[in-house]
Amino acid sequence: MKIQALDTSVSNWSGDCLGIGFFEDAVDLDPDLAELDQRLGGVCQELIRETEFKGKSSEQPWTRIAGQGTLRKVILLGLGPKDGFHLDNLRQAAATVVKTAQKQKATHVGLQLPLWNEDATASAQALAEGIELALHQDNRFKSDPEAQKSGDYPQTVDLLGLANQGAAIEKAQQICSGVILTRELVAAPANVVTPSFLAETAAQIATEYGLTLEVLEREDCEAQGMGAFLGVALASDLPPKFIHLTYKPKGTPRRKLAIIGKGVTFDSGGLNLKVSGSGIETMKMDMAGSGATLGAAKAIGQLKPDVEVHFIVAAAENMISGHALHPGDILTASNGKTIEINNTDAEGRLTLADALVFAEKLGVDAIVDLATLTGACIVALGDEIAGMWTPVDSLAEELSQASQRSGEKLWRMPLEEKYFEGLKSTIADMKNTGPRSGGSITAALFLQQYIDKTPWAHLDVAGPVWTEKEKGYLNVGATGFAVRTLINWVMGND
Repeated sequence: MKIQALDTSVSNWSGDCLGIGFFEDAVDLDPDLAELDQRLGGVCQELIRETEFKGKSSEQPWTRIAGQGTLRKVILLGLGPKDGFHLDNLRQAAATVVKTAQKQKATHVGLQLPLWNEDATASAQALAEGIELALHQDNRFKSDPEAQKSGDYPQTVDLLGLANQGAAIEKAQQICSGVILTRELVAAPANVVTPSFLAETAAQIATEYGLTLEVLEREDCEAQGMGAFLGVALASDLPPKFIHLTYKPKGTPRRKLAIIGKGVTFDSGGLNLKVSGSGIETMKMDMAGSGATLGAAKAIGQLKPDVEVHFIVAAAENMISGHALHPGDILTASNGKTIEINNTDAEGRLTLADALVFAEKLGVDAIVDLATLTGACIVALGDEIAGMWTPVDSLAEELSQASQRSGEKLWRMPLEEKYFEGLKSTIADMKNTGPRSGGSITAALFLQQYIDKTPWAHLDVAGPVWTEKEKGYLNVGATGFAVRTLINWVMGND
């Protein structure tokens, strides 16, 4: 599929499916649309009148056209109030049009939509992101070749009135390649995506885009005292892999950052076994944080910002065997802190603990970790919003701005220090879980014990990494959540 930006007016465009956007209560046709409507015999005005179209965000009337050259379908898109218009409205609008075009087997699609903030470059990028992500289909595990056919449509999408935006489209496609990698890692079953598979994926990224890769094997992790991470891996027949992928720009980097993703490729719960109804069948996606980390690495390797970025994944399975971690065991992390295990199903924070210590030793300017860490965060924020914890206001602001630009929602949560009382142990420095109430907060407080001085933020992405309903450019299944936010954070204003 080809996406191109054209200076062509809508009245002069030739194709078979046209999408036109309108703000709420502003559905009058401008001169160019009026000329098109006249050529079409008043179809647009008639559609507006018959459907009582007002431009509300939920409105998407369309009609077929006969005998008017190649044009077969016109779609009117309600964009909602102009005051609330943002980049994600453009992504969603583009997704609506191309998905409709795909269902109707349209080959050549045109989009006529207003600019966001008079910014043609940002608007073109957002439109291209919405198109690429909406049309992504993951049919890797289907045997029926018919399942591939819908991917043949559309073949060309024209962004009308947006000339000279090829670079913005290319950037969008590079970013989306990272999102799609993440979606496919998270969606794949645990018998495919193993710790070794994640390491192999990192190696492919390193080779293709010029990053450097270090993979610590079990004995290397033992030498570094990573007792928390290795404790999680004890019961699995699959070897753990500690993955450190580094992007370095040419010249002196403007900043040095670290991104850490939870990489538990399957979480049985360990001896605190997840039972039927607990969601054990979904635990292939407990590595969604690592998926986003590697997806961001793939995109950053193509975008090549002037920022050094370290991508870190402590990959392991949490399984059951005679070697398994017991409730009541005590582990020692690589910073010397001891942990009493009162729940083997709170394993992700153990892997992240040693990863945080490792990252801080790199001397970076800031660290962000992300993980499908707690069900408590879903209870608090639902399925569409990730929780953010950080003691550093400036870092919170950076991440908030990055998420607003990406359309991926974050909500800053409190690091209530007195809640750490619930993690205190009588025989070790801390337990790995606290009381039921405030579970996502105590998880963040646990992680904070493995950061000394570096600005740090924790993102609990348990809710939005998966969706059971199609939502615009998010298809059912893995969403690729956080990749675009991480890229925006790394790139800053670039």
